[in-house]
Amino acid sequence: MSFETASEADLIEQYPTLGRETWLNHAAISPWPRVVIEALERFVADNASHGPRGYRDWLKVENELRDGLAALLGHVDSDEIALVENTSAGLNLVAGGLDWRAGDRVVIPSGEFPSNRLPWIALRSKGIDVVEIDLPREDPETALTAALTDRTRVLSVSAVRYDDGTRLDLERLGRACRRHGTLLCVDAIQQVGAFPLDPVGAGVDFLACGAHKWLLCPEGIGFFWARADAMEQLQTSRQGWRSCPKPFDFDKADWQPAAGARRFEIGTLNMAGIHALNASVTLILDTGPDRIARALGERVDHLYRSLKAIDGVEIGTPADPRRRAGIISFSHARRASTEILRRLAGEGVHAAVRGSHLRLSPHFYTPMEALDRTIELIADL
Repeated sequence: MSFETASEADLIEQYPTLGRETWLNHAAISPWPRVVIEALERFVADNASHGPRGYRDWLKVENELRDGLAALLGHVDSDEIALVENTSAGLNLVAGGLDWRAGDRVVIPSGEFPSNRLPWIALRSKGIDVVEIDLPREDPETALTAALTDRTRVLSVSAVRYDDGTRLDLERLGRACRRHGTLLCVDAIQQVGAFPLDPVGAGVDFLACGAHKWLLCPEGIGFFWARADAMEQLQTSRQGWRSCPKPFDFDKADWQPAAGARRFEIGTLNMAGIHALNASVTLILDTGPDRIARALGERVDHLYRSLKAIDGVEIGTPADPRRRAGIISFSHARRASTEILRRLAGEGVHAAVRGSHLRLSPHFYTPMEALDRTIELIADL
């Protein structure tokens, strides 16, 4: 079924919240589509009826998920992907895994979500120089690249900022990092599932992403990707049975870490989350990441133009469509964002406040009619 030509009933069947409310908060936590719900129902029913007898089949789903994630990232090697709990877990693998030396430098944008700030700030106790850079709205990459020096071990950025939705030019940052011998680490949770991201082509070294936002999944499951030669620079300070080449050979004497990213999976994985994420990634690949990006871009552009026409509204998201992903952030001269949020929620429209701005984040399947109704509610304040 094509979402562009699907009837309202068909869309509601696949995305059940559409029949009840308007969810414009995918940048926080997303509702689950039908395929994810059904995957979890099958997993629970199987376990309820047979216990873990189907574990070998569950492992096949795990491998399917790795292959799907590899395809979603521009066909990277699936051995470079580790399944983790969330974005923070992936970023901590980098912050805690590099062989840091006193005087090393880390550069991050100021105002980052705590996941991409706290692991680096903690390194200051080891003598690491952590520099936070204010980003100008028009050209954030120049400010970041100007902060790079030959001592900069890591530049860590969000592919898309969580507050105003600014999308960074990762390819440009990747080129600058290569010139300085700097590793580029990316918090990708606000882009993957919304817009395509090719980490190899962009020159990214490490990428972490949780699945509960644009990947339309439950919390507690995500992935970490590392370019093979960058992965070799990470120490595996945590060890466990799952991180070995043959994890189910419990009697072996040699417990060396696995060659690929599975070395970071130290114990039992979130198998229910794996089933859910596999269903979601399959949905995204079948729908087409480029089609999803076009549809979401149309919706965000529609919100931008419509909000801009409302008297008193000031938009915080960049005007350039190439700088935008799935987020529109705005403030109102006569109404506090918290008040607008309450009024929208009373009408079944769910968004979020970040800082002083209201943040709207539809997804590709959000009906245009729902966006028009939201605009009317804001215009009538």
